[in-house]
This record gives sequence, structure tokens and C-alpha cells, in this order.
Amino acid sequence: MLINLLPDFLAVIEAADREAAYRQYRESHRPILDAYWRNYVLDPDSPHAVEIISSALKADRGDLHALAASADLVQIAEEAIARSEELLQLDRPTDTYLMVGLGGANAGELVVGGRGVAFICLEHFTGRVNPETYGMGLSPDLIPLWIAHELAHTVRYTSPSSASDMRRLVAELGGSYDYWSTGSRATLRELLVNEGLAVHAAQAVAPGFDAADYFGYPRRQYHRLREMEAFLRRVVEPELERSGLGLRLRYFSGGMSPSARLVGGRVLPERSGYYLGYRMTEALVSERGIADALRAPAHDFQAAENQARGIQTA
Repeated sequence: MLINLLPDFLAVIEAADREAAYRQYRESHRPILDAYWRNYVLDPDSPHAVEIISSALKADRGDLHALAASADLVQIAEEAIARSEELLQLDRPTDTYLMVGLGGANAGELVVGGRGVAFICLEHFTGRVNPETYGMGLSPDLIPLWIAHELAHTVRYTSPSSASDMRRLVAELGGSYDYWSTGSRATLRELLVNEGLAVHAAQAVAPGFDAADYFGYPRRQYHRLREMEAFLRRVVEPELERSGLGLRLRYFSGGMSPSARLVGGRVLPERSGYYLGYRMTEALVSERGIADALRAPAHDFQAAENQARGIQTA
């Protein structure tokens, strides 16, 4: 199901008392917005949250109004959802939200009450950078790519046929996705496979973009990662069966300090795990197709790579 929260947010910033209107907006959509806050921003009831909300409500939203006027966002999203349902074989109810975030991720995934959720933060897809809202200036043409990416995660987390550790961890949390808990408990191998598969899903559902766009990388960074692949494979190998939040942050988060990304005497490019995961999952996706691969256990991908390379194991 597609839920478009953009009109609700625009009504908030047009209200005489924006902060009161935002409180009502949050209350009306509390399960999703609070899950978004806790996983991608911070505790929405913390003192610092008040400052973030105030700043967001004061920001110039001319770019957001222009986006709403120039693009049929609902049609773009509905077509991407339909194609994702077909190619990824979605077999559980899911929701896709078009919303306005608070300067966090451009898109993300959640599981709320056992139901998979993909969300797109539209302030990042206006086509122009907005320092007041931390808008990334991405083209709205990229929205289908990120819808597919996030819906792929919901398949891996909630499909009855998924054999992934992420599905087990979500179930153990009572049918909720928690970035911090799964980041602490899932192995690095599982996290790499999880993101790599989402990139493959985006390519299948929304073909035709530059390769770097599927990773959210600048083109220069994408080419650098390709050049570093042999090194990245070598240094990640001893850590694949380890778990810990520091590993997730090192390989998947932007904004980490160079010292936090120092491995094997070299500083890893930011979010290098997306590229590594993509390459680690390539053989099995080619062999079985994206829908089946999304549901496969993490170690199946190593076996498929070994077979593709002609490596035999006992």
C-alpha cells in the first residue's frame, strides 16, 4: 500500500502554529514516524529532538513545493511498487511511505507490527541541494530505485520463505526492525549480503541508471571502490562472522571518522559495504534470480561464489 504523507506535512508548514500542527501530525502517524525517528534520527522525546523539529519547520520548503507541482510522485511510486511486487515476489503486506524526514537518510526500511515498511524522504529528491533541510539534491527520477531497494529489505525481513538471519532477529524483536539491535547482533556477512541484495533488486526493478547511483555513491567513489576490491575482500574476510555495531557503522554509515574506517592500514571509503555486499551476492543472484536470492541464507552466497570460481570445498 502506498501512503503519501507529503500533503499532511505541507499542511503543517502552512499552519499558523507549525509546532502544534507537527505534534498533531506526529500523533496521527505515530507508529511509523516514531520508528523512523528512533532508527534513523534519534529518540523523538529527547531534548535535542525539539531543536531538530524547530529547525525543520522553519526551513525554506520552496524546493519541496516545486517538486510536488512538477512530478507525479504518486504515479512514480505506484509504478515502482507494482514492478517490485512482480520481480521481488512480495508475499507479505507492505507499506511504502512518501514522507518528509528530518535530515536523516534519503530512504530506509522498517518493520512495524510485523509489517514491512519502505519510506522515501522526499526532501532529498527535489533535484537541488538544500542546506537548511540537509536535502541531497537527488533527482526524483531516482525514487523508483530506492523504493525497490527498501522493499527488497522487507522481503528479506518478513517473507515466510526467507531463511535470513535478519528475519529471525526481527521476529525475536516481536516483529519490529531495530537498526541498532540488528546492527549489534547480525554478523557482518549477513549485513553485507542484506545491502548487496538490495542493490541488485534496485537494478532489476529500475534499470538504466549509472552504476554509482544504485549505491548512492559519487561516481569517483564508485570507481575507487572497484579499484580497491581485492584489498577490501582481503581485509573483510576475518570479520565476516563477527558482529557488533562498530562493524555496521564502519561499513555502512556515512559521516564516520577516518580513524573509524581504518582497516589494514588504509581508510575505507564511506559506505564501502554496499559495494562489497553487491559483489558477494552477484553469483547467487545470477544463478537463482533476485527473488530467490533475497530469501537465501547468507552462507549460500559464499558457496555460489566458490562454485562460480571453480573452487571446491570438502
